[in-house]
Amino acid sequence: MRKPERNASATKRCPPHAPKTMPPFSAVLLAGGKSTRMGRDKALLPVPGSDLQLWQRQLRVLEDLQPQEIFWSGPARAGLPAHVRIVADSVPDAGPLAGISACLELLQSDLLVVLAVDLPNISAAYLKTLIARCSPACGVIAQNGNYYEPLAAVYPKTISSLADEHLRNGRYALQDFARAGIQRLLMESFELETKDAILFKNVNRPEDL
Repeated sequence: MRKPERNASATKRCPPHAPKTMPPFSAVLLAGGKSTRMGRDKALLPVPGSDLQLWQRQLRVLEDLQPQEIFWSGPARAGLPAHVRIVADSVPDAGPLAGISACLELLQSDLLVVLAVDLPNISAAYLKTLIARCSPACGVIAQNGNYYEPLAAVYPKTISSLADEHLRNGRYALQDFARAGIQRLLMESFELETKDAILFKNVNRPEDL
């Protein structure tokens, strides 16, 4: 179970914006975790009531968004569609931040939609509501109490240098990264509604799915 962060930053706002159209965006599926608690690769878990594995379900969610490009952060996998670009971590063994950073470096659009493979309740419709909150230079992240939800969030390309800075300094924690992004007005947080908390439930054991 994740422990809540202490002394989380208060919600800060990016400069006001009212985009008439959705900003250009790309997407990445984070599928490089070691699945230690699961005891097997989470990405290969079967989705109940479906003939899909978890990674396939998550990839379809991102495809439904119709992003400009889709990245895959993790080891190459049989059956991965040709239009999905496999991206190696910018720093080995540095966790999800290294995968996010590597994709930000390659990003051709303004925003990067990030989705972890072990969040099976997230829908394309919900991710679209996150994208709609963004401007080209400011991403968005949900805040659940004192805990940010960095693995289903939208990051701007402008946060790339901050990611690189954290990696160089060995600061791999995404909570720390999210907080710094908000403080620099590169990200905007919003309080997660109780009814939406289930969307961010992650899979740690087979029974969780």
